[in-house]
This record gives sequence, structure tokens and C-alpha cells, in this order.
Amino acid sequence: MIHNLRPRHIRTRLTLWHIFVLASVLAVTWSFTAFFLFLQLREQLTHYAVQEIENVEGLLYFNAGGKLDLREDYHKHPDSKRLLDRLLEIRSPEGSVLYRNERLGSRSLGGNPLPDEGEDQFSPRSTRLDDGTPVRMVSRRWPLDGRPLVIRLAFSEEPIRARIEELALASAFVLPIALILAGLGGYLLTQRALGPLQEMARRADRITSERLNERLPNDEVGDELGQLARVFNHLLARLEQSFEQLRRFTSDASHELRTPLASLRSVGEVALQKDGCREEYRDAIGSMLEEVKRLTTLIDSLLTISRADAGCIQLHPTIFRVMDLARQAAGFFEVLAEEKGQHITIDGSEGVSMKGDRVFLMQALVNIIDNAVKYSPAGGTIHVRVYSEQAGTIRLEVGDSGPGIAPEHVDRIFNRFYRVDNSRSRQAGGTGLGLAIAQWAVRVHGGDIELLSTPGSGCTFRISLPAPITSASF
Repeated sequence: MIHNLRPRHIRTRLTLWHIFVLASVLAVTWSFTAFFLFLQLREQLTHYAVQEIENVEGLLYFNAGGKLDLREDYHKHPDSKRLLDRLLEIRSPEGSVLYRNERLGSRSLGGNPLPDEGEDQFSPRSTRLDDGTPVRMVSRRWPLDGRPLVIRLAFSEEPIRARIEELALASAFVLPIALILAGLGGYLLTQRALGPLQEMARRADRITSERLNERLPNDEVGDELGQLARVFNHLLARLEQSFEQLRRFTSDASHELRTPLASLRSVGEVALQKDGCREEYRDAIGSMLEEVKRLTTLIDSLLTISRADAGCIQLHPTIFRVMDLARQAAGFFEVLAEEKGQHITIDGSEGVSMKGDRVFLMQALVNIIDNAVKYSPAGGTIHVRVYSEQAGTIRLEVGDSGPGIAPEHVDRIFNRFYRVDNSRSRQAGGTGLGLAIAQWAVRVHGGDIELLSTPGSGCTFRISLPAPITSASF
């Protein structure tokens, strides 16, 4: 029920909060102002009471009957009759009432004297009469004809309280008007401030997966809304790039999958259409198995890429020697290299060790060496080198003696399904994902991979990995 009463629009909520905060500030300010005004006026009453006590001291006397009385015709005190408008009570230290003026009547002004009331100086305090009237009273002990007296003089605080109440009543009429005007101004100001946000919301509502190239306005403004627009525009740019990569990846993947499937279908259809011998059928089945192997490799690579993009791959780091990794990776290609008359060399520092996921780093290095073996000519040489720089960076370099790669292809060589020569890559059995997987495996370890190539002089893939652990023996 309370949730339904909440205003729908943020500008309404901001306006209400503005009014609430302003009302709270005004209420607190008025309360403190009224309190300090009351204290100041009461202090003035205390000052007047002290002055009047000094006047009363010169007007007191004991008459012939020994009763305390107050002279009204004392020539040095022409305003002495004004004392009748004050509340005056005189007691003995024991508490006996010796004198009360007519205005006080039979009402008691503070009861019996306190032990130290008015001894050394004037003693001010607030109290109430018997009928509840609030008063500000000042007391002083004064000797008259050798007899100690406790003089009490008070003023009523009701006029002060009446002035405070009048001020409160006037504020009660003015405050709503001020809050209404402030609320109207706050509403207009909030509406103007949120105008760019509403425009951004309208523009964002029109953006779809087909219109990710559009951007929100106000991204050049330096305020918070401009920062918000810049953040959303950066998000849209990343989404646009991701959607484009997804479209390109889907298109390339479907094309790559279509090729082996079409080959399987054509080989099977040809084998079924003719009445061949056993050897012909074996050749057909062998061709189909080669395409199945290629298709399986492609699907495994796609699965690895997909899991890497989703962040679902869990690394299992261990400490190992980098030279052992290089030897093991190169060992997979010894037979293939011998068939092509190629030679694989491995050199570098034996003591360089690192911590990482050996499986994925092995896969990255295998993909790079496989690429070097494929494109190096018969009789060529593949160099694998391991070393550590003084800055603590591990380097793995794989160089080949192939034709090299033109500069316009270097920046895109790690893109998925990218091939410099499509027909040649398919004949070699490539999927166009090996270098992309290698790049991911290196970067997930905090490293980087780059291609150094000069057309006609071969390629060198350089892997840079974070600082090694130590040069240790295992």
C-alpha cells in the first residue's frame, strides 16, 4: 500500500525531497532562533530585575510597629510607583514572609529561601507562581537595620512567550507559501536538469541490435549526465564490436562447417552412385574420415573459443621449465618435419621457469609451431628459442623460413577464421582458429603475442610472459 503511494516520476520525488529538506531546515532554524530569542529576552528581564532590586533596597524601611514597608514618596526615586507593577516578595532567612506587593498578593514567589540564595550576588532563576504563571526571579540578601532580608523581585515571562507565539503564528502562515514557491522552483529546476536524461532515454529506446551505431547525446558535456552518456556510448561501442564479431564469427563458422559437410556428402553420394570395388569404397571412407577429423578439430576449436569467451575455462597453474615445454611441443612435429625434410632447432636458457597452466600454454605453442611447419618449404628450418630478459619477462620465439606475411595482413593474423590464403590453408588442414586460441592462452596468463614478419624472409612469433619464478633445478 505504501509502495503504491510513492510518486512515479523522479522529478516529483526530488521536488518532494527538496520541500521536505527545506521545511526541516526552516523548522530547525526557526526553533533555534526562537530559543535564543527567548533566552535573550529573559536575560533582559534578569537585568531589569537586578536594577529594580537596587532601587527597592533604598525604599525599604521598618515602620513604628516594626513591620517592613516600602516608601512610595522617596524623592530620589520618582519612578518608585512602577515597582507596584513588579512582583516583589521579601522574606527572612528562616522563610517568614515580611512583605509582598499588591500585584503579587497572597501568591508565593519561590517558597522558602535556599541556603545560599542571594548571599554573595544576585541569584536569577525561573519559577512559577502558585497559579502557574511563569516568572523570571532575581534574589538578593540585604541587611536592613541589622536584620538580614531576602529580597525577591520577578517579572512575568508571559509577554515573552506571547511574542514567541505570535512569531510562530506568523511563521505558520509564511512557511507554507515559502515551501510552495520553493517546491515550484525546485520542480522546474529538476525538470530542466532531467531534460537531457529524458532525451537520452528516448534515444536509447530507439537503439536495437540493428542500430548499435547510434550514440546518446550530451557526451561532450562535462557534468554527471555527460559522463553517463559517455559511459553508455562506450558500452554501445563495445556491444557493437561484440555483435559484429559475433556475426562474423557465426558467418565464418557456418562457412567452415559447411565445407567439410559438403565434402562428406559429395564423397558419400559419389560412392553410392557407382558400383565400385572394395578398394574404391575404402578410399571413399578414408576421405570421409579425413573430413570428419577436420570437422572434429574445427568443432573442438570452436568449443575452446566459446568457453574462453564465456570465461568458463578454469586454469590449473603449475611450476615448470619453459625449455621442457618447448621440447615437448616440438616433439609432436618431429615425424611431420622429417617427412617434409624440415629441421626443428630448440635453444635457450635451461633454468627459466614459470608458473602457468601447462596444458593451454602447450596448446598455444603447438598451434604456432604447427603453423610454422605448414608454411615452411621442404628443407626449411623452424627455430624455437627460450630466454629471459633483465626486466623479468620470458620470451618464446618460433621462427620459420616460409614466405612471410605481407604487412597488411599482420594486424589481422590473430582474428578468428582469418587466412592469408584461404585455398592453401584448407589444403593444409587449417581451421583459421589456431592463432586466435594461441593469443587467448597467452593473454589469459597476462602475456602478449606478436608477429614479426618480412615478406620473403619468414615469420617469427614472439610470446612474452610475466616474470619467471626463479632459475631452479627440479
